[in-house]
Amino acid sequence: MATAKGRIRITQIGSPIGRPDDQRATLVGLGLNKLHRSREVEDTPAVRGMIAKVKHLIRVETQE
Repeated sequence: MATAKGRIRITQIGSPIGRPDDQRATLVGLGLNKLHRSREVEDTPAVRGMIAKVKHLIRVETQE
């Protein structure tokens, strides 16, 4: 999933309504707070862990 630049594009596709507070906080930590918003983030182990925690609420895309 990583690109040569070490950046990943993530898009929120699920609502945090009714989800645990820690999942909502993880979305905010990734820079997402509304549906269909996208952010480009660094590809680090910490970000990968955050992505794994909310993988059911986001879509991960590679930049080429």
